[in-house]
Amino acid sequence: MKLDFKFSNLCGTVYKKGNVVFTPDGNSIISPVGNRVTVFDLVNNKSHTLPFENKKDIHRLALSPNGALLITVDEDGRAVLVNFPRRVVLHHHNFKSEVHDLQFSPNGRYLAVSHQKQVHIWRTPGFTRDFAPFVLHRKLPGHYDDVVHLSWSSDSRFLVTGSKDMTARVYSMEEVEGFEGAVLTGHRDTVVGAWFSKDNQTIYSVGKDGALFVWNLEEKIRRDAEMNDGGGKKRRKGVDGQEIRTISKWLASEKHYFNQSAAKVTCVSFHAPSNLLVVGFNSGIFGIWELPDFNNIHTLSISQKKITSAAINATGEWLAFGSSALGQLLVWEWQSESYILKQQGHQHDMTCLTYSQDGQFIATGGDDGKVKLWNTTSGFCFVTFTEHSGGVAAIEFAKQGQVVFSASLDGTVRAFDLVRYRNFRTFTTPTPVQFSCLAVDPSGDVVVAGSMDTFEVFVWSVQTGKLLDIMAGHEAPISGLAFSPTEGMVASGSWDKTVRVWDVFGRDKAPESFEHQSEVLSVAWRPDGKQFASTTLDGQVSFWDMSFGKLTTTIEGRRDIAGGRKATDRMTAKNSQSNKHFTSICYTADGSTVLAGGNSKYVCIYDIPSKSMLKRFQISANLSLDGMQDILNSKNMTEAGPKDLIDTAGENSDLEDRIDSSLPGVKSGDASLRKTRPEVRTKAVRFAPTGRSWAAASTEGLLIYSLDETLTFDPFDLEIDITPETVLEALISKEYLRSLVMSFRLGEKNITQKVYDSIPVESVSLVVRDVPQKYLDRLMGLLVAAIEGSPRIEFHLVWVTGLMKFHGKWLRERYGEVGSAVRALQKGLGKMYEDVSKVCDDNTYTLNFLLSSMEKNQMEEETPMEIEAVGMDIVGL
Repeated sequence: MKLDFKFSNLCGTVYKKGNVVFTPDGNSIISPVGNRVTVFDLVNNKSHTLPFENKKDIHRLALSPNGALLITVDEDGRAVLVNFPRRVVLHHHNFKSEVHDLQFSPNGRYLAVSHQKQVHIWRTPGFTRDFAPFVLHRKLPGHYDDVVHLSWSSDSRFLVTGSKDMTARVYSMEEVEGFEGAVLTGHRDTVVGAWFSKDNQTIYSVGKDGALFVWNLEEKIRRDAEMNDGGGKKRRKGVDGQEIRTISKWLASEKHYFNQSAAKVTCVSFHAPSNLLVVGFNSGIFGIWELPDFNNIHTLSISQKKITSAAINATGEWLAFGSSALGQLLVWEWQSESYILKQQGHQHDMTCLTYSQDGQFIATGGDDGKVKLWNTTSGFCFVTFTEHSGGVAAIEFAKQGQVVFSASLDGTVRAFDLVRYRNFRTFTTPTPVQFSCLAVDPSGDVVVAGSMDTFEVFVWSVQTGKLLDIMAGHEAPISGLAFSPTEGMVASGSWDKTVRVWDVFGRDKAPESFEHQSEVLSVAWRPDGKQFASTTLDGQVSFWDMSFGKLTTTIEGRRDIAGGRKATDRMTAKNSQSNKHFTSICYTADGSTVLAGGNSKYVCIYDIPSKSMLKRFQISANLSLDGMQDILNSKNMTEAGPKDLIDTAGENSDLEDRIDSSLPGVKSGDASLRKTRPEVRTKAVRFAPTGRSWAAASTEGLLIYSLDETLTFDPFDLEIDITPETVLEALISKEYLRSLVMSFRLGEKNITQKVYDSIPVESVSLVVRDVPQKYLDRLMGLLVAAIEGSPRIEFHLVWVTGLMKFHGKWLRERYGEVGSAVRALQKGLGKMYEDVSKVCDDNTYTLNFLLSSMEKNQMEEETPMEIEAVGMDIVGL
């Protein structure tokens, strides 16, 4: 089994906090998600997360005008410089204070960074590995409180700043005759934004209280008595002997107010070429105004919480908004009044996940009562079900058909149709209970759920929706359920330290009980149904043989996932292992290894026969989460407790920021209100049916890890006479089968792809028929890669048809070995079918439109001819 899984994508979170930025072409938007960065391609409808992490949650980010450099800054001022096109980290830098804003100059030469009451101007780092990539150019003092906004003029000569001291200041990067800086006063609250107009003759400043000031540049000629400067040189003087100086001064010409019923301004953005001002308020409303006339174009409510970030793309057509409290990211086209992108993650913790049978979709459930479906290829959520009124505890796909089941704490189990996107069945119990786990029969006819309060397992028929049976016997809450893949057996794990195996379809047999040393947290069946695994509260993983009904293997996993110390822990991370255990486990496709995750920052893969840990993945390096550090710094401990847990909301200036409606010490609920830091943990782990990736529902969101094939060299039966030259010689000699097998044995991807593309379509059937069986899995992997990256649809279908025609029986007999490759091939064909269907539908609509237009034109052309013929007849009479 390959273990080189690399972080692939982060799907469950689309925005957390900070500012969002459009790329220079305006087709993609960059969003901070915790300590990572996700790029949403709005044209191709895809998203990908960059493979680097900041030490803490990202607070600000900036992209250079040419789109080459990306700088991300976390809460403490630590910055990461990234080569954005190549996704490579170039340098780490510490600004040593919280950064409220940073902006590249339009010419790309400077980087302006707010540093408390000052503004620091840095020279833009290059792509070379310099000893000191960040070189300080100059410091700009003058403000009496923190600087919160920066903006450059179009010629990069001037900089305007907004501050909490209710003023805006104008600075010059170079000495300009007659310019001595300017202080723009008059606002009664924090200046959250200030910008130059396109001609740099006007400044627009916006206060937090909803006031917009318009400042115009006026030049005056000042005549003074003749004076000598310090250098002894005389200044320029006029005919009358007096000095002549041109003085530039910014004067307030207009004042406007947004009048949004006492709502505070939380974010603003200005697009100078089109003079559009976008303002977001803490009421969830945003507005668009055209300057300098102050015409209100649109006012729309898009969120229930305050809007924390706003951005405009380069053409001024698309507006992006982020809401931190709800985790929303919206892209709105204001001219057509339509959404380009509307994404939202789970408002609270993600609790469970499951893969579809083809591995193309992932369904997740959360404490917010929502069920979301994510496309693993695009990374987008394409449907959300909100029928549950309580947190979703378990979720499962039906093995056959497009149906997903979910169990909730509201006492219902619901079935959702993924064709019509509706809740078509709701399963309830005679007395209300809270469901904690769920399992679905492989045939999809029976669904079972376990309760937390009555300690019973309920069985329903999916077809009729009726309750078939109630299986009682446990003496504590039921924590896990799993159906056997081969027989009608279901295993239930409970806090009473037992796992019971029930025969759902034949109740004449008594359930078999398996005793454990501690509370059972989860259960999982091996794909062949002859073994099941269970995890317990003491950190052990137990494997039970169903043929003999006895314990075969035990893995002590507490020490493997130990690590990480909470801020309130009195013991070291090495000794604090009491709360380290696995809460979720699943088998791989071949059944030889298991994937386990739980109350820790680690996810482990174990080899069952040798009882050894093969690899351990750290799901996050975010120090904003609790339980990440192994060693705590004693200077962060005060008499009132750790500094990270002290509530500082009372120091905020706004009333809505000071009010805290959460209960003391709660860890669930609104993430923006709780006083305790979220703890790093993994609620659920699942392997994809294709075996090429696995996913984890963690505190950070839905993490997907996959195999990176481009970086591995994996030859197969390699011999000394097999070289790229001999492979190409066989191809030139039209020995297609021999060249294909040699390329498989060589293991170089580009050579194999060249051989595949060079085989004539009339020879494909003969080649596929004679391919040795031990190379079939390699051939299917080649077909999957070719289908995803090449538009030769008919050519690929000929290969797939020949493969199933000549080797279908062999593949069916060894489905356990090649099942992952077959499912990956099925996924690729399904994606190709969707793309072709979409193109065919578009072409059909276009042809119908052209035909109707042609018929209309013919009718219009025939009508004058008929009138002319009638006129000639009349003239003839």
